[in-house]
Amino acid sequence: MPRDGGLEQAIEAAGGVGALARTLGIAQPSVSAWNRIPAERVLAVEAATGIARSILRSDLYPESLQPSGATDAVDEVDRLRGHEYGLLALLLGRAPNAETLAKVAALQGDASPPGLAHIALAEAASATNADAIASEYFALFIGLGRGELLPFASYYLTGFLHERPLARVREDLGGLGLVRDASMSEPEDHIAILCETMAGLASGRFAADPGADRRFFERHLEPWAPRFFADLEAARAGRFYRAVGKVGRLFLDIESEALRLTD
Repeated sequence: MPRDGGLEQAIEAAGGVGALARTLGIAQPSVSAWNRIPAERVLAVEAATGIARSILRSDLYPESLQPSGATDAVDEVDRLRGHEYGLLALLLGRAPNAETLAKVAALQGDASPPGLAHIALAEAASATNADAIASEYFALFIGLGRGELLPFASYYLTGFLHERPLARVREDLGGLGLVRDASMSEPEDHIAILCETMAGLASGRFAADPGADRRFFERHLEPWAPRFFADLEAARAGRFYRAVGKVGRLFLDIESEALRLTD
């Protein structure tokens, strides 16, 4: 099957299949096998190549074709929620490269606690570089044997990997029609994958019944992710990622409170 136009543009911008694979931190044969960019890789490819997500996957990120004054199908609050989940997914899925760091360094915020957390994240991004972030990411999440933190639902909920929480995630992803990218080495209960799923549900990018984002959050993130972000905020190996932890913790606090208010 021929490659889709968005993928072709990404490969050209990166300097070839091998260069794109190296930038994404995955094996070249995995990228060679794509006929279009997998949904969970779109944000990373956008950050790596500078090509807009609406070009990379127009089916998932369509540009607005509505006439002026039309009502958007996605509430602005949900759009912003989707962006926040997407930011967390991007930073937790792999160590950000220089382009991603530059975009994070440009984040702005107001005087609210979440706004100040975004400002602190931007300052942390300005104070580091891609090599330092790669070392920090390795120490936190990979390590020699294991990293300081294990960002998986199964581990936080049972103390072991590949347990029942992972099976539940796979079951619900299947129900949403989401298929695992064969090139992904991490189990689907990884925090980045769960945040990327929430980004798609909140923004309306993934077709789902009303309330699917709430059910997914309550089932797969609320029971453990706030503890993970609190641990990340206090991580010994963390510098930049402590700021990521604070953004995530405050954001999930807001998500939980919003659910309580709508009960």
